[in-house]
Amino acid sequence: MKKIKVLSVFGTRPEATKMVPLILEMRDHPKIESMVCVTAQHRELLDGVLEPFGIKPDYDLDLMTEGQTLTDITIGILKNFAPVLEEVAPDILLVHGDTATTFAASLAAFYQRISVGHVEAGLRSYDKYRPYPEEINRKITTAIADMYFAPTEMSRKNLLKENVPSDAIYVTGNTAIDLIKHTKKRGFNDTALNCVDFEKRVILMTAHRRENWGQPMENICKAVKRIVQDFPDTFLVWPVHPGKASKEPAHAILGGMERVLLTSPTDIFDMHNLMSRAEILLTDSGGLQEEAPAFDLPTVVLREVTERPEGLTAGTLTLAGIAEDSVYNEAARLLTDRAAYEKMANAKNPFGDGNASKRIIDAIIGGYTC
Repeated sequence: MKKIKVLSVFGTRPEATKMVPLILEMRDHPKIESMVCVTAQHRELLDGVLEPFGIKPDYDLDLMTEGQTLTDITIGILKNFAPVLEEVAPDILLVHGDTATTFAASLAAFYQRISVGHVEAGLRSYDKYRPYPEEINRKITTAIADMYFAPTEMSRKNLLKENVPSDAIYVTGNTAIDLIKHTKKRGFNDTALNCVDFEKRVILMTAHRRENWGQPMENICKAVKRIVQDFPDTFLVWPVHPGKASKEPAHAILGGMERVLLTSPTDIFDMHNLMSRAEILLTDSGGLQEEAPAFDLPTVVLREVTERPEGLTAGTLTLAGIAEDSVYNEAARLLTDRAAYEKMANAKNPFGDGNASKRIIDAIIGGYTC
């Protein structure tokens, strides 16, 4: 029997993190021929995810340039990915989530009449500028895709409201949860993390989203500074995104403080190790909102809206916004109100059971008779 040829494409660290378990699952599957293309939209953050798992891309577009714009990325993908599609001629292209790579690669596949499977389909904030540009990237990809791997029932309902055929939607759970079984380890790869004082309550933080650039990022940093000052039993760890929009305010406002570690972005092993030992998480990341409940880690979302409302409903997340006082108040509440903290820590994870990759593969095999 001819194998189903599956080409996976991604370009950023969050995409890679969530595609790794699916690629590992497909790699040795007897019915699938799996190939990987990276656009390297985020070069320095991408490679560190793939190498520890022995994943070497079959195609590397190496598109990242200094000062690149969304337009640069989109044009580069459309131009450089088309020859890859022509050469591979996959039965299906798998894209993930909501990046420029996601929608541009989907469009390139559409131009060549190649089927597209959208992993993590159906997330919506219903605000086209929050998150920016991800919300529109998702919606464009929905218009193009042929198979929709929705992580939750709510995502499925979002797709149905947009007239996606019900028999094209598969509720799979989120592959982010699948990855955790591959990353558990003791100790840190980054020796800088050995100085973290785990005798104190560790606050883990990430912040990088475009809609938080400028004043919102400064507000967040000021709020966190107050938290560290007002709660001497805490220790803040922030693996800072290398972009200036995060790095400059982080070091200007928090640099040199006692009980604060501003370090380089961690690999996925160290991040999961930190999450397993942290007291609370402050983040504007989408993926970490999904992963945190697997570690019983109460999470303060540094955004005004989230396309992952399942976490709000389940009680694993709380939405702080981007004003200094609101960020401070939400973090302080979890550090002072033990009942509120325990309620969040013990809330049921709504994002999956660790078997999303297997469900996606079963759906692909069921949809093809090669």
